[in-house]
Amino acid sequence: MITQRIEALRSAMRAKGLDAYIIPSGDPHQSEYVADHWKAREWISGFSGSAGTVVITKDHAGLWTDSRYFLQAEQQLKNTSVELHKLVVPHTQEHLDWLKNNLPEGSTVGFDGWLFSADQVRGLALAFAGKNIFLNSDHDLISEIWSPRPAKPSDSVFELDTKYAGQERTQKIEIIKRAMEIKGADYYLVSTLDDVAWLLNMRGNDVECNPLFIAYVVVNKEKTFLFIDESKVDETLKTTLLQAGIFIKPYNSIESFLANIPESSKILLDRASTSIRLYNKVPEQSRLDGSNLVEPLKTIKNQTEIENIRIAMEKDGVALVRLFMWLEKELAQRKISEVEVAEKLVEIHRAMGNYHGESFSAIVGYQSNGAIVHYHPMPDNCAMIENSGILLLDCGAQYTEGTTDITRTIALSAPHTQQKKDYTLVLKGNLAVSMARFPKGTNGVQIDAFARQHLWRHNFNYGHGTGHGVGCFLCVHEGPQGFSPVVSGRSRLPVEPGMLTSNEPGLYRAGEYGIRVENLVLCVKDEVNNFGEFYKFETVSLFPFDVNLIEAEMLDAEEKQWINHYHKEVKSRLAKYLNEEENSWLGRKCVNI
Repeated sequence: MITQRIEALRSAMRAKGLDAYIIPSGDPHQSEYVADHWKAREWISGFSGSAGTVVITKDHAGLWTDSRYFLQAEQQLKNTSVELHKLVVPHTQEHLDWLKNNLPEGSTVGFDGWLFSADQVRGLALAFAGKNIFLNSDHDLISEIWSPRPAKPSDSVFELDTKYAGQERTQKIEIIKRAMEIKGADYYLVSTLDDVAWLLNMRGNDVECNPLFIAYVVVNKEKTFLFIDESKVDETLKTTLLQAGIFIKPYNSIESFLANIPESSKILLDRASTSIRLYNKVPEQSRLDGSNLVEPLKTIKNQTEIENIRIAMEKDGVALVRLFMWLEKELAQRKISEVEVAEKLVEIHRAMGNYHGESFSAIVGYQSNGAIVHYHPMPDNCAMIENSGILLLDCGAQYTEGTTDITRTIALSAPHTQQKKDYTLVLKGNLAVSMARFPKGTNGVQIDAFARQHLWRHNFNYGHGTGHGVGCFLCVHEGPQGFSPVVSGRSRLPVEPGMLTSNEPGLYRAGEYGIRVENLVLCVKDEVNNFGEFYKFETVSLFPFDVNLIEAEMLDAEEKQWINHYHKEVKSRLAKYLNEEENSWLGRKCVNI
């Protein structure tokens, strides 16, 4: 089937005079996770990971992805004509180097202009400069050959009450207008779905695991325009939006709206998030290139959001208590599939209330499957968990109060020496970040080194970043910050109070087991002294570490004290939700080191 799809694409390429065609993972809003309608890369290749790029030429089909997905990609590309190209450096454009080296001069590279930002196209042009390779963004070839293609989502949107958002939509819009005025803009285009949702205090169900809806927003000095399928907005919300000066327009009218902006007006565009298709619709004299105005506001959580995040973490901790209690009881009697564990967790999460689904598909990795960084069990291809070995569970939930993401690795039987050493080194990296105190201006590259230092001393490492930003009842992967060894836009950004970020070092032994320990950490102010202003982290996730996997002699006194204090807080914070049996179980897991 994959072979036939690729041949159909090649036929369409020949008809348009294209020598290569690039298929990314995104949608017209530059999203990480996309609705089924835009899963073109998965459809053409069979690879379902959230990150990767496919390139098709007349005689080659290749997928480029990073180390998180190497094992998954090898499995999913097996028996297809698609070749896996392993990225040496994550999140880089190594497929462009391949194209430069393999396409003759005068070739034309095609792609769908809706799926590439203006910045990405500029990067393509620079990459091919001097090679006489032409770009063509006019053709959506996938739509020509994908039939039947899933329709665009049509679920209704809903309002997020200010008791969760912490700020009225009108207040947020006024802040944007003031920023526009400073930049000399008459209009501002918001393309990214999480920014649209945050700005308008609205949520939806258009994207799996992300409470988002397909829409654009244009803010004007007098009015705000929401471009959306009008059937998704009920009459009550329409009235509420209109009272706030927000006017609804058809989703597909965004092109003509931008094309007809008065020549004397200026519209602020973020080249990194605006598709080249829309960017080129704006008259050149009206374009005002600038940065995303919403993202810096969204990433600094307000006090209401922070209070709700803490509630979400309590609910998440309780759900894990009940899941692992259930798992222990069941494993004493039978084997359990990884899929059943994931399904049971959803059932338990839902019972906590205000639940809107997983924040990502749970990673339930037993033994060697735990070494597949973004593994997701499937009913016809998953392991049966026994009462022995090591289990890695990475999971998260979307609650109205907030978004969660936590990983715990547990021993189902007495661990051997190497497993305890590996686990403790990973845990020490997690603790190094958790206990860090750092001056204002410290960035994600510097924080990342805290997590790796103990592994490096033993010549160990892991191939993914240490931390990503997390939204508040929004995307589990949220910019602009991140902890990563790769010097990029996200990792160069200073860590500031109010930012919520994951802390997830790991160690993976292919064919044996994987270990990852993840909590979410909130940056908070520490103190101001003669040396400047200092920050620290508050660990907000609430679930004990597996003390059976800890080699206590490898921990220093400060690390032991931190773990003991954390376990005491876990017991205290979760106790009010638990019955006597559950509290007793949690007490046994929270013993002092």
